[in-house]
Amino acid sequence: QVQLAESGGGLVQAGGSLRLSCAASGRSISSYVMGWFRQAPGKAREFAAAITRSGSNTYYRDSVKGRFTISRDNAKNTVYLQLNSLKSEDTAVYYCAAHNRPLGLGDVSQYDYWGQGTQVTVSS
Repeated sequence: QVQLAESGGGLVQAGGSLRLSCAASGRSISSYVMGWFRQAPGKAREFAAAITRSGSNTYYRDSVKGRFTISRDNAKNTVYLQLNSLKSEDTAVYYCAAHNRPLGLGDVSQYDYWGQGTQVTVSS
């Protein structure tokens, strides 16, 4: 129904920045709440950021507030995650995800569609 493909990951030094993109196909992302999650080796996948269908509201986990910015361009069918002031603890595979429900935006189990992930590595 909707396919998601992340890009933009890479290796950066602490304090650096990356811009992740999530390109959707098959269906307009305007139909979905969009989120970014991340997963470090040996750890559970965790919520990073989410954005409502219109882009009017955004949500972040506390540890990334002020550093990460989620945005969406529904016309381009693309979601972004701007990563600034990166720390070594931000190292993870970052996943784009979509779901149709209005609640539980930070709940990984509520998301129906996932990309394959893009690796972000922050060196200290």
